[in-house]
Amino acid sequence: MLKTIISSGMDSSDARHVLISRGEIASVVARLASAISRDLRDKNPLLIGILKGSFIFMSDLVRALDFSLELDFIRLSSYGRGRQTSGSVRVVQGLRSEVPGRHVLVVEDIVDTGITVAFLLEYLKKKKPASLALCTLLDKPSRRRVPVTIDYTGMTVPDKFIVGYGIDCDEKFRNLPDICYLED
Repeated sequence: MLKTIISSGMDSSDARHVLISRGEIASVVARLASAISRDLRDKNPLLIGILKGSFIFMSDLVRALDFSLELDFIRLSSYGRGRQTSGSVRVVQGLRSEVPGRHVLVVEDIVDTGITVAFLLEYLKKKKPASLALCTLLDKPSRRRVPVTIDYTGMTVPDKFIVGYGIDCDEKFRNLPDICYLED
């Protein structure tokens, strides 16, 4: 069904099965922002979003934080155009901010296999931040191949192919306002 939808140009609403509504997402973002505020309010943290998937979540999260912070983005790739990770991560677009001595919060849309996030956390540890934490909107532990410590978790999701709210399938479905899953 997915290949048919993508190749036929069918409307994304034909493929979606809502898993998490926009209202539920807003509640999760508010809860995460409260916890992050409690821990990082006086630390002028550097928030690093992993592109492209985290951009909508990070935008909503940042607007819910009411303290001084800085933003940067890194673009990593491990999926290419498929639904399975290649297992190899590469930096497509690096950071512009200085990391040494900073309190760093990585913002991710979904932690799935853990390969990409583990790569980034090791990459950032080498830059000697004052602290390093991970915030993810979605956690899919059933697919984990590499152990990852998540400091702020929005929701745990089942082993389904997730799209929407910034998360894509072959660059499609990012603009869905809800978090949905696709059938094979």
